[in-house]
Amino acid sequence: MKLDRFDRAILDALQQDGRISNVQLAARANLSESACLRRVRVLEDSGLIERYACLVNQQAAGLPGNVFVQIGLQREEERELAAFEAAVRNIPEVMECYLMTGEFDYLLRLVVSDMADFERIHKESLTRLPGVARVNSSVAIRTVQRKTELPLR
Repeated sequence: MKLDRFDRAILDALQQDGRISNVQLAARANLSESACLRRVRVLEDSGLIERYACLVNQQAAGLPGNVFVQIGLQREEERELAAFEAAVRNIPEVMECYLMTGEFDYLLRLVVSDMADFERIHKESLTRLPGVARVNSSVAIRTVQRKTELPLR
């Protein structure tokens, strides 16, 4: 989908504040309210706007830690990948999971309350995932930058 300056203005504003009113959004995008609403509907229907969400502060929620986990599977067969992916979706602390190229098959980002919490997740969940051959973890010392807005050009 080709975006013009109005679409980009709408998307930029919605990425910053998903609860912005249509009146405010139209003013920011320099459109009439009806034109703005039509454009938002088109962006939603096209799938470019996937959904609306609330960002919860990790620290305030009691989950200040980020752990990045690299997982290597025993075999890279379709059945093994599907079983792993289905199982990893059931671990609530896994915030992101990516199928990777390179030395490891998957990269996960977990949120944890502390190292004891991570040890529990490691023992009870990560090492029990189907097909896991090796697990390598790195604990983030602090978050330098975390974005939710995509740079739309």
